[in-house]
Amino acid sequence: AARRDFYWLRSFIAGGVAGCCAKTTTAPLDRVKILLQAHNHHYKHLGVFSTLCAVPKKEGYLGLYKGNGAMMIRIFPYGAIQFMAFDQYKKVITKQLGISGHVHRLMAGSMAGITAVICTYPLDMVRVRLAFQVKGEHKYMGIIHAFKMIYTKEGGLSGFYRGLMPTVVGMAPYAGFSFFTFGTLKSIGLAQAPNLLGRPSLDNPDVLVLKTHVNLLCGGIAGAIAQTISYPLDVTRRRMQLGAVLPDSEKCLTMVQTLKYVYQQHGVRRGLYRGLSLNYIRCIPSQAVAFTTYELMKQFLHLN
Repeated sequence: AARRDFYWLRSFIAGGVAGCCAKTTTAPLDRVKILLQAHNHHYKHLGVFSTLCAVPKKEGYLGLYKGNGAMMIRIFPYGAIQFMAFDQYKKVITKQLGISGHVHRLMAGSMAGITAVICTYPLDMVRVRLAFQVKGEHKYMGIIHAFKMIYTKEGGLSGFYRGLMPTVVGMAPYAGFSFFTFGTLKSIGLAQAPNLLGRPSLDNPDVLVLKTHVNLLCGGIAGAIAQTISYPLDVTRRRMQLGAVLPDSEKCLTMVQTLKYVYQQHGVRRGLYRGLSLNYIRCIPSQAVAFTTYELMKQFLHLN
């Protein structure tokens, strides 16, 4: 039983570390994406690469990591809850509902994503507000100050959950498809070409795992497909989260209103999918690092 209790803790740590490594790798791209998605007036004429160059000029190199502190505090429990919940939901779905194969992966992936989001949403809110600020126009002095301000000025607890709806709606296909695609690619790969793509796990030679570069590739493809499907909802969530900070906040109160408004004002390419190219660049290393770190941590902490 003791080993089983520690299994929880070890799987928690593995998920958390995987998340932190992945996010720090891509933090600069994250910041730029938030600035572009909500058309920050300092950078709104610029494209992805010109913004990446303009931020350090305007705000120094640390400007690229703005909001990363709140991100780390959020991502550790987020990564941990998501990976842990995924394993738990998978067991429940298999046992209670008798569903197995790819469907239970999709269901468990979606449910795990939603659980993790709801638990850590207020931190996401604070991080977005901090990342959207530009040097010289600071409304929030730091994480705790932002928490206090949102709580007192924007209706207590409910203020922290603006934009939760598009997040949950987008999360289901996103988490579902990324776990689904990753799992499917993994099982097809290991079944078709076990010697070429797989190797025995370090902690359990009977279990085949993907070679690291194949793992990276599968994680990347999984991330890219999932991103494309749910991206407009991501733009919607960011706009709703920024609510009070944006000039057009009264037009972005509900999910449908926001989607309509962004589409009417900016169209599909410059509105609903603005910053998507950046998302691919960001998401592929991020997903790849996350899945690979998690697989390595699993071996390191004897979880296979």
